[in-house]
Amino acid sequence: MAGKALAWCGIVSMFCTTIEAIPQSAPRSEFISFAAATPVVAAFRDSLPAELKSSDGLDAASWSAWVQTADQKVRDRLSRGDEDTLTNLLRFGVTFTREYRIDDEYLLRFGASSLVNSFAENRANDLIRALSASNTWTPNTREGMARMRAFLEKKGFSFETPAQRQQIKKYLLANLERLRDDILRYRAEVNEATRSQLFKDRGISLDTNLWPDFLLDQHFRRMVGKGMLAQGSVRRIAIVGPGLDFANKEKGNDFYPPQTVQPFAVMDSLIRLGVVEAATVDVYTLDISSDVNFHVANARKRAAAGRAYTVQLPWNKSARLTEEYRRQFIQYWQELGEKIGKPVAPIAVPSAAADTETRAIRIRPDIVLRLTPLDMNIVFQRLELGTDQDFDLIIGTNIFIYYDAFEQSLARANIATMLRPGGYLLSNDKFPDTVPSGLTSAIETTVIVARDPDRTDTMFCYKKEK
Repeated sequence: MAGKALAWCGIVSMFCTTIEAIPQSAPRSEFISFAAATPVVAAFRDSLPAELKSSDGLDAASWSAWVQTADQKVRDRLSRGDEDTLTNLLRFGVTFTREYRIDDEYLLRFGASSLVNSFAENRANDLIRALSASNTWTPNTREGMARMRAFLEKKGFSFETPAQRQQIKKYLLANLERLRDDILRYRAEVNEATRSQLFKDRGISLDTNLWPDFLLDQHFRRMVGKGMLAQGSVRRIAIVGPGLDFANKEKGNDFYPPQTVQPFAVMDSLIRLGVVEAATVDVYTLDISSDVNFHVANARKRAAAGRAYTVQLPWNKSARLTEEYRRQFIQYWQELGEKIGKPVAPIAVPSAAADTETRAIRIRPDIVLRLTPLDMNIVFQRLELGTDQDFDLIIGTNIFIYYDAFEQSLARANIATMLRPGGYLLSNDKFPDTVPSGLTSAIETTVIVARDPDRTDTMFCYKKEK
């Protein structure tokens, strides 16, 4: 009973922290109405979800019921995303084991190679041992480990007996097998027609890294050069799915606490370019994850008490990159954060993660206070914005790939209502253009990441018609 009481106190504390940290003037979200969704529904009438193909016809009441159910289904996918995060922790984590990491090459051999099977078994044993012993968690690993243990316990697992821990191990290895099969399936299915909806059936992950932030910086520079962003022209920014960096898909580094970087990287780039002023810009993070929203709200509350927010800036120096991309990225990375904070000593990189290069920035409290987190599903919801509250920029990277063309078109319609005339939507996922939305394609920025075979990243840009 005492444990349940403590858990409830934690929930209440989290709720109160979030409420206190969000300004009362923050806009509220509302579900997209049937009238607003009608053009999208009409355009996709031959490929609508089965629940919308009623023989009695679709009306406002049935739409309202469907959209709220659909919203919950999307939110439920966060649990599968946490499952992927746990699997990446198993594959790549360095704080709980000395075993070899399971990179993609090894992963594809899992189940067929006794060597890889041994890596996986040993890693699973070590991870379960670490999750079982909270007294071994360090200040840098405590938050991430606690989150993963809570996830397992919520699914009904226990660490109490050898038999229960064996069940966890079976679950971890089954997820590793599923991820292997997912990678093979995604590689087989990828083509230009489906690339932007590739993860529409996948769990929604919170992980992130610096590559999209670098691409955004390159795109901002082009926009300024073409006169699309003027000095001091941006006051309000929305970032859809800012991310919570922990055990990401690329290297799964687990030696620093969960953090969000993109809101600060965007501000730093735009301040450097003179497009925003640090004292007046407002940045809203729009996310369906309570973990993300609480994290941002808690950072804001701490900033109100005068406490800075420190971010680690890791990147994988062994990644296959062209010399030009590497040179430009390193220059960006070395300057990142200097307009919003100051460099500090980073958390030391463990020897097992020697392919990770890192630095750290302590972000000023006044910058952190420019952020406001909002619980919102951009696919099915829009913000109730008052006069002069429309956004100048809305940014979503590695977000819309989790939705199909119908859902992306609903998101595009919602975003169009939230942008000021002349404002811009930026995404590294291309949107369908079968439904008029008031957003038209502007410039695209493509960078060559690697050769043989060629790999490119593209930032797509859409402008709100005046």
